[in-house]
Amino acid sequence: MIPILLAAIAAALPLTSAHIAFWHPSIYGFNVTEQTFPYDNRPVVPLQDMTFQEWWFHNHLAYPPNPGDVFEFPAGKAATAELACNKGATTWFNSSEGGDIRNGNDPCPGSPPSEYHTTGFNDLKGCAMAIAYEPDVTKIQPEDFVVFSVNQTCVWNRFTDFQVPERMPACPEGGCHCAWFWIHSPDSGSEQIYMNGFKCQITGASSTVPLAKPQVARRCGADPDHGKPDPVPGNCTYGAKQPLYWLQKERNNEFEDAQAPPFYNDVYNFLDGAQNDIFEDSYPNGIPDPSPEQTIIPTPVNAGGAAPTSAPSSASTSPSSSSPASSTASSTSTSGPRPSARGFRRSAGSPRTGVPRKTWTQSRKMR
Repeated sequence: MIPILLAAIAAALPLTSAHIAFWHPSIYGFNVTEQTFPYDNRPVVPLQDMTFQEWWFHNHLAYPPNPGDVFEFPAGKAATAELACNKGATTWFNSSEGGDIRNGNDPCPGSPPSEYHTTGFNDLKGCAMAIAYEPDVTKIQPEDFVVFSVNQTCVWNRFTDFQVPERMPACPEGGCHCAWFWIHSPDSGSEQIYMNGFKCQITGASSTVPLAKPQVARRCGADPDHGKPDPVPGNCTYGAKQPLYWLQKERNNEFEDAQAPPFYNDVYNFLDGAQNDIFEDSYPNGIPDPSPEQTIIPTPVNAGGAAPTSAPSSASTSPSSSSPASSTASSTSTSGPRPSARGFRRSAGSPRTGVPRKTWTQSRKMR
């Protein structure tokens, strides 16, 4: 009798789902449910092996935010995002299917870290915020997004801080578009990317210097897991960088094998915090062409603080041991392969190897 009673109680409890999304009313697809599309396309569902239409903005462009729902990034300060595996675990639980399942700073209440693709704090690989200074979402292309903030302890907390460069210029009339990006460790789950696009504004702007044209990030940090104990700073991309588009049928800009995903951390010169060297005047003397043999390391000017452009450290494969992001919500929350410094970039069109992949049908049914 007791086992039956316990089973009944467990069945009545709200269930969280695996994976993680950035949640805020400003995101495209904020109210998309499992039934909205012919396949499960909720904001938390990972993206893999998809056409451009399917993965770009999570195929949520037809589900825009309501007018006035905008996420604010204060120039020179931190914005606190809510990352969770279910809307019910966030401030906006009242519009979720399962109701309020919040549990403080836990991004996935009732689930082990493996449900959001990590074996523990030292297995975190970072996530990023990127921005396009374009109010018309139909005009934005992948090459328009510039990564401006990175949190290397993502995803570990529901409340996750993103430091904003002090010199971020104001958005044009009609606002900007931003997107949250994440690629998790291959140690806990099949490989995939995450993207949630949203309406955003830069507040408190005092600079008018535009962002530089973003370039594709290159693998250059220490990577002992793949036989690279030392960083190769000459092979880094410095300045403005595009997000990491990977593992899709179309419009990839990274072509790593499954066992060596690209990450938003020192391995790709995405150092923790505000990306302070992303402006048109950040490198007045120019940036040399990156390569494994390059010995000239550019130095930014007008960085407005500690610019994340130093040579990637030898400890770049795991996050800092400092305390994770703040647990209190901020009031601002409203082609083909390139040369590389290592030998495991696959050629375009070659089969992926390593971590077993879920089938297309299975991936669309992920929870």
